[in-house]
Amino acid sequence: MPVKPSLDAHGGEPSAPSRRPGVRLPNAVYFFVRWLAHAVCHLYWRVEVHGAEHVPATGPVILAPVHRSFIDFLVVSEVTARKIFYMAKDDLWRSSALGSVLDAVGAFPVHREGADRLALDRAQAVLERGEPLILFPEGTRRAGPVVEELHEGAAFLAARTGAVIVPIGIGGTAEAMPKGSKMVRPVKVHVVVGEPLTGPERSARGRVPRHQVHAVTEQLRAEVQRLYDRAQALAGRGQPAAGGPPNPGAPVPAEAGDAPTATHGAPAGQGPEAPAGS
Repeated sequence: MPVKPSLDAHGGEPSAPSRRPGVRLPNAVYFFVRWLAHAVCHLYWRVEVHGAEHVPATGPVILAPVHRSFIDFLVVSEVTARKIFYMAKDDLWRSSALGSVLDAVGAFPVHREGADRLALDRAQAVLERGEPLILFPEGTRRAGPVVEELHEGAAFLAARTGAVIVPIGIGGTAEAMPKGSKMVRPVKVHVVVGEPLTGPERSARGRVPRHQVHAVTEQLRAEVQRLYDRAQALAGRGQPAAGGPPNPGAPVPAEAGDAPTATHGAPAGQGPEAPAGS
């Protein structure tokens, strides 16, 4: 299950216990792994990115892709040359060697069985440094053409840090490596990047009305769905969930529609206001 943080910065469930850091590896490890991932994406999956210009060249940004395959995080890294950070399930850090490599390539652990305050703090720290963060708004890999209810982590972090949210659709990765599969096939993959969405605005008291968090999350959901349909059409995979088949030659609309959002966040709920900062 994905992390479900409370929107109240001082409430909610207790965070997961702190993790012992592994051996710190040089930055050269990151650049080597990034180069290797780039080579695999282009030579094996023939990844084609549409709309990469929508990813800001500077400043904090939350990359919010649809999630249908284990390889999605590799594919999403193709949308920008900037160093990217992302969450990964904490089980991967059971090996100190693997944990050290993951640390070196910008990953940090998240405990997915409850509210992981440490992981949220790390995600916020990444954005406050002005760097990009991959955050899957669905929280975990899902199957099928429909982008269902998202979690509110992206809207929550955008409100606290001022980061923009960039919705992303990916077509072809579910066929390249479906959930549960250990085989990776050389399927062509298309990535469609939408225009950035702005996060909820704080009130004069520095708080964010909960209904605004819900609204941004729904806006993100609809936009991720639109981009996922577009990417699937480009990849020649099935029909869109929302209606008739899109025209593969049509440009991606410049304006964001209704929208999906956040990965590793709390599901939509009820309530008055939630603090956006500590």
